[in-house]
Amino acid sequence: MSISSDLIRGHTDTILLACLNRSDSYGYRIGQDITQHTDGKFELKEATLYSAFRRLEKEGLIRSYWGNEDDTARRRYYSITEQGRTVYAENQTQWQQAKALLDKLISWED
Repeated sequence: MSISSDLIRGHTDTILLACLNRSDSYGYRIGQDITQHTDGKFELKEATLYSAFRRLEKEGLIRSYWGNEDDTARRRYYSITEQGRTVYAENQTQWQQAKALLDKLISWED
């Protein structure tokens, strides 16, 4: 069973910041890593992924640079900035608070 994208929407930026907080990477690899890490239950569409990259870079949360692969096509890599790390930490805190609140509301019994 896959997870509804509606449930995840709004958290794409935080998911990408989490990926880049671990290490620099490129779009295709990040998309594959997300799918693999969720056992195929969640997949970020390419259009969603790259529009999020553009938005995050415009906001100064990530930066991009061209890789130097000798045997393959050049890839645009992304890395998280210090501002991005700060926003990621804030988003993690907000997520934990929202999750606790949702757990209360969903399991609410009279």
